[in-house]
Amino acid sequence: MEVNLYMPHLMLQEYVLSISTVKASLSKGINDVITPYPPTPFQSLIFYCNNPISMGRTEEDSFRKQPPTVLIGPQFSRVNIKVHSQLSAVRVDFLPGGMYRMLGIPMYELFDDGFDALDFFGGKMRIINEQLQNTPNLEECKNIVEKFLLNQVTKLRELLPIDSALRMLLNTNGNMLIRKTASFSCLSIKQFERKCKERIGMNPKMFARILKFSKAYRLHESCPQLHWTQIAYEARYHDQMHMIRDFKTFAGVNPSVIEQQLLSTPLRMQKDLCY
Repeated sequence: MEVNLYMPHLMLQEYVLSISTVKASLSKGINDVITPYPPTPFQSLIFYCNNPISMGRTEEDSFRKQPPTVLIGPQFSRVNIKVHSQLSAVRVDFLPGGMYRMLGIPMYELFDDGFDALDFFGGKMRIINEQLQNTPNLEECKNIVEKFLLNQVTKLRELLPIDSALRMLLNTNGNMLIRKTASFSCLSIKQFERKCKERIGMNPKMFARILKFSKAYRLHESCPQLHWTQIAYEARYHDQMHMIRDFKTFAGVNPSVIEQQLLSTPLRMQKDLCY
C-alpha cells in the first residue's frame, strides 16, 4: 500500500491536520482483502476515487459498500474494512474540533458512525465526486479536494482556546492531565467536558484513552517486531494491563489476537496516520 502525506495549504492548517493519498492494488487472483480498523482519534473525510471499500461491524457478518465520499464522526468501536481489487482515495483528517467548526453540528450527533458526505454538502459534493472519478492522477485528486476545503474556510466557526488545548492533548498522545488541558482552554472542568462533547463528540478522558490506544496500535502496525511490553512503554501506558484493557475496549480483542488477525492481511491501514 502506498501512502503519501501532504502538508495542508496554509489557510487550512487551523482546522485540517493532514491530507493523504492512499493507493493499493491486490495481488492477481485476490478479489477482496479484509483488515481490522479500530478507532482513531480523527474525524475525517475520505474521498474514494475509484472503487469504495466495504465496511462491516465486528458483531455483523455483512459488509456495506461505502458511498464515494464518507464523513467519519468520532470513533469508538472497531470495524472491519473490505478492500476490493484496488483502492485509490484521498483522506482528510481534521484537527480536534475542526469538523465541528466546518459543519456547525455537535459531534456527539455523529458519534461512532460514518455518513454519506452528500447529506452534508449536497450538490457541491456530487460535483467533487464526479471530478474525482474522472481524474486518474491521485495528486490531482488531492488538489481537487484541497480546493473544496479552501472554499469552506470562510464558513468556519470561531477558533477558541479549547481548540488549541485539544491540539496539545493530541500532540502528547493523550498524556496530559485533563485538569491542565482544561486550564489551557480557559474553562472549568465541567465547562471543558461539555465543550468537548460538542467539539469532539466525547469526554476528554475517553479521547485521551483513544489517543494513547491509537499510538500503541499504530506502533504495532508499523513495527510488528516490537514486543508488546515495549509498545506499552512507548505509548506511555502505566503498565501492560492498562494497554490490554484498551485493546479489548477499542479493538474488541487483546493484543495477541489482533496480532494474528493482522498476519492474515497484507494491508496496514493505520501505520501511516500522522499527528
